[in-house]
Amino acid sequence: CTYLAICKQRRQVGNRYLDGKRIIFNGFFSWLQKKRYIPYNPASGLDRINYAKRIKQPFSDEQREVLRCACIKKRDLAIIELLYSTGMRVGELVRLDRQDIHFDTADCIVFGKGAKEREVYLNGSAIHHLKEYLVSRTDHNPALFVSGNSPFQRLTEHGVWQLLQRLGQLAGIENVHPHRYRRTALTNALNRGMPLQEVQALAGHEDVNTTLIYCTVSAENVRSSHRKYLSA
Repeated sequence: CTYLAICKQRRQVGNRYLDGKRIIFNGFFSWLQKKRYIPYNPASGLDRINYAKRIKQPFSDEQREVLRCACIKKRDLAIIELLYSTGMRVGELVRLDRQDIHFDTADCIVFGKGAKEREVYLNGSAIHHLKEYLVSRTDHNPALFVSGNSPFQRLTEHGVWQLLQRLGQLAGIENVHPHRYRRTALTNALNRGMPLQEVQALAGHEDVNTTLIYCTVSAENVRSSHRKYLSA
């Protein structure tokens, strides 16, 4: 508790950061206790540190269109369309190979957290731009997405983050990153009528509460549902 107070004072960090530190300490000391290196967990008595939770906003339809128009490379357009269509994680994206994409059935298999595989689906826009990108490739790397210059190495998570940040700067849109596309896909799916359990399956979440954290329910949908279910 004293360490966290000193950390806050000296480093001028926020409560969100401090609560993250608390969670790390609690997990570490819990492991030590479980392994019987220490008799008890000294961090177990630390109360949760409250902090203001800001709703992380998905992209609007207009923002997604602006980002599309800002794409110069076919690769970048294929990436953002695939991220939105599937709601996949960036780590899942960069592990894909060309052969993993099934254009005939409009789907692909991704390997998520815990080495668990799941099926995700491609909309028409993702299929079109993926085909255009793959036709333009001159290399023989089996990776679905590669760097823009020779020797055309498999694109990394950091590389995807960088190219989306550059895309955001070109488009004049802040906070452009892969996870925001995932949030947007899941939010739109839920707001446009996909059952929550199916959104959970699309996301690859074990706990439905995790899916709800990702999704931002629109106020207009709540208003419409209120009129439908509570009008009388």
